[in-house]
Amino acid sequence: MRLNESVLRERLQTGFLGIIALAMLLFLLVQARFLMISLAFAIIIFSLTSDAIHAFSRLKVPNWLATTLALAFITVGLLWAATAIVAQVNEIVSTAVSYAERVEDLLPLLLDWLGPNAQVAVETSLQNVNITGWIRSVAAQASNLLSAVVLILLFVGFMFTERAWFPLKIERLTQDPEQADKVRAIIASIMRRVNRYLVVKAVVSGVTAMLIWSVFHLAGLELAAAIAMLTFILNFIPNVGSIIATMLAILLALVQTGSVGETAAIGAACTAIQFLIGNILDPMLLGQTLRMSAFGIILSLAFWGAVWGLPGMFLAVPMMVALMIVCTHIPWLRPVAIILSREGLADDGLGEPVPAADA
Repeated sequence: MRLNESVLRERLQTGFLGIIALAMLLFLLVQARFLMISLAFAIIIFSLTSDAIHAFSRLKVPNWLATTLALAFITVGLLWAATAIVAQVNEIVSTAVSYAERVEDLLPLLLDWLGPNAQVAVETSLQNVNITGWIRSVAAQASNLLSAVVLILLFVGFMFTERAWFPLKIERLTQDPEQADKVRAIIASIMRRVNRYLVVKAVVSGVTAMLIWSVFHLAGLELAAAIAMLTFILNFIPNVGSIIATMLAILLALVQTGSVGETAAIGAACTAIQFLIGNILDPMLLGQTLRMSAFGIILSLAFWGAVWGLPGMFLAVPMMVALMIVCTHIPWLRPVAIILSREGLADDGLGEPVPAADA
């Protein structure tokens, strides 16, 4: 009897400590969000660059030269991307502010078919929303991107200086060569699957952005480059990003043309592009890389979006990939991996998936 009470007490204490640890982790993620987001992006960039360096080494390029070239490319690339994004966002903001009055004039035309009650309700709601102020706040947040890029570059630089010591540190932490090999294999599996996902997503998003740019260019609209860049970035957010990008394209077309018919044609073209690429090209290229549940992806989007906002939504899939692979190797967390997987298989990315019955 006393033994059962002791076991129950230990389990209650463990559960209580787990709840406290989870609360502290969430508090850290929220309070240190800028630092943690920068670190997460730095880890992803480090992973992608490591693969590139390995590819160069197979071409007989010295490791020190490949690393130097990679760091130089990362620095130039990130600074250029941040500057371009800020410039395009500022251009969209200035254009949106200048077209604000036209939007107010067009709203009654769009709401006529809903009836006078709906029109009054929407107009009342818009009076309580400072759209111009919100747009300017978005521009201010985009300006913080340059600060984040500097921090990310520092993180990546320190990771490369410590890269040679990672295997030794893992072995000393585990105190077991076999366990250390397993940990390194898990980390390599996470990096490989996340890298493949990001590369494929970049190709798919690039094709989508080029087609959206073509639609705007052929229609003779402004901001073709800006909407193409936003489409490329937003398509990294699964499921939701393509919808947001299409809505932005339709809104920009509406305020520039002032024609419901022309806007409908442009919106139909953008929707068709997103639908065909998202449902044909994207699944065909990704194939069996992720093997993740669509419901699990939505949960990951909701969680990381609530914790880290828009950057968290970009990181939702890589975070879920890492969680699923790690849970596969922890017996009491394997049911989580099964739930997050697409076919109910605890796939560790190291070989054949573990059947649900064995979990």
